[in-house]
Amino acid sequence: MAGRGAAAGSLALCGLQLGLGGRCPPADRWVLGWLCYDVLVHCTLEAPFVYLSLIGTVAESDNIFASLWKEYGRADARWLYSDPTIVSLEILTVVLDGFLALILIYAVIKDKYYRHFIQITLCVCELYGGWMTFCPDWLIGSPNLNTSNWLYLWVYLVFFNGIWVVIPGLLLWQSWLGLKQMHPEKSNTRKKIR
Repeated sequence: MAGRGAAAGSLALCGLQLGLGGRCPPADRWVLGWLCYDVLVHCTLEAPFVYLSLIGTVAESDNIFASLWKEYGRADARWLYSDPTIVSLEILTVVLDGFLALILIYAVIKDKYYRHFIQITLCVCELYGGWMTFCPDWLIGSPNLNTSNWLYLWVYLVFFNGIWVVIPGLLLWQSWLGLKQMHPEKSNTRKKIR
């Protein structure tokens, strides 16, 4: 029953996104779709992880969210035992990135002047989160990462984390082009300085 409610809520949010983004260019409708997904992940998956990690550990917890994170913990054990780096990053991600994504949704829909500033900030935060999630473990030889199993390596670690690199990278490129377009190009003729 709870699964049906979550599915209905997700569909309603997607419908709202399509309705709100109806006046936006097609590329921005895709951006809005990503941002709605971004907010959903931060609020419905990562926020419960933070809560479980602050009251104990995922490994000790026994609910549907803990089950999800226990499964992911088969690929990266740090998620099971409240690794301080991971929990710190997830607190930042849930609070800051979730808030920035909501502001960016508004900025895209209303075509606000600060849209690209927020978009760049959010993308840098997402990329920083990905880097700090994996770099510390890589530096010590990846003892917490299970790379021996195809599913864990290519689906859980590479794909699920890779989209948080590829899409922010594409959004940074979009902002670069958007800012370039807003800046008037100088003509090649130079005024003589007297």
